[in-house]
Amino acid sequence: MTKKTSTSRKKTGASKETPSFEEALENLEAIIDRIESGEIPLEQSIQEYEKGMKLIKQCREFLEKAEQRVSELSLDDGATKED
Repeated sequence: MTKKTSTSRKKTGASKETPSFEEALENLEAIIDRIESGEIPLEQSIQEYEKGMKLIKQCREFLEKAEQRVSELSLDDGATKED
């Protein structure tokens, strides 16, 4: 897997950065690879799992926002065509 670097990050709160959708997905894939490899101790696997669940939540939020935006754009497009 190749590493991608992106400068598009959103700042949230006290200097914590939220990764882009693509970065979150890449991080999630890396976590899955580490857990599935069986080469990390159980406690570390649990910590990685927790990080993965947070990333899944972030990805879902990104997708929900994107879906809402597409719906809004579709509604706007429909209103334009009716005029």
